[in-house]
Amino acid sequence: MPELTAFVREVVLPGGPDVVPRLDRSACRFKLRHGRSRIDRWGLFAAESIPARRRVIDYTGEKVGRKEAARRSLRPRLFFYRVSKLRSIDGAVGGSGAEFINHSCEPNLVARVRKGRVTLVSLRPIGRGEELFLDYQIAGDVPMLACRCRAPSCRGYMNRPPRVEMRPRGAPPRRPSAPYLR
Repeated sequence: MPELTAFVREVVLPGGPDVVPRLDRSACRFKLRHGRSRIDRWGLFAAESIPARRRVIDYTGEKVGRKEAARRSLRPRLFFYRVSKLRSIDGAVGGSGAEFINHSCEPNLVARVRKGRVTLVSLRPIGRGEELFLDYQIAGDVPMLACRCRAPSCRGYMNRPPRVEMRPRGAPPRRPSAPYLR
């Protein structure tokens, strides 16, 4: 097999099938551990009880622009967290371990983005041994990705739910803004 280039080893292959998660303890506010997940490969689990509304772990990694994120999107698995229209954090390169948190339609964590940093905060008390979950709400020009969370309220996909037009009861539907052709 030919020698792999540094770019391929460090940027294209991170998070591959043979990679075991690594936790950066300096990014964790509570004791966490990685383990096999019932949803997908690896997951992050609480090694101690976590109260509601507490910072649990920071999502870290290399900050990249849109062009570099698009270039890295060749990977079979992506670990991007978008922090603005122009920047994303690539958790596969220098990540804290938060990149292995799986999606669920009934999450126990929520992401807070502030000044280009992402902190994952508990939505409710999380028991020891419980797997940590985020609702990915994938947006943009991305095909619908199937969800495997098996939650009672599972919407069937990891993408952001479609927006529903809210209008007063009995109001007629909005007309298109383009003029009608006669």
